[in-house]
Amino acid sequence: MAKAIIKRVLLSEKGAKLAALNQYFLEVDTKASKPEIRQAVEAKFGVHVLAVRTANMKGGLRTIRGTRRQETESTWKRAIVTVKAGERIETL
Repeated sequence: MAKAIIKRVLLSEKGAKLAALNQYFLEVDTKASKPEIRQAVEAKFGVHVLAVRTANMKGGLRTIRGTRRQETESTWKRAIVTVKAGERIETL
């Protein structure tokens, strides 16, 4: 069940800054609730989750380079997970 909820750990500049505060960005299933995300992270990474914040990221238009075509990106869900001090989520 944990594999279906957590899609990947997101690596970004903002995520690197938040990692110093024991917070991590995750891409999760769009239908997952906060308690489900908490259980999946604790089971998969073996950490204690203190808080989960979520945001639905709206997909926008993207112009394909070299053509006049535009495609729409998928809508996805981001979770910011705060873990107990001293614990880490291994990204690689």
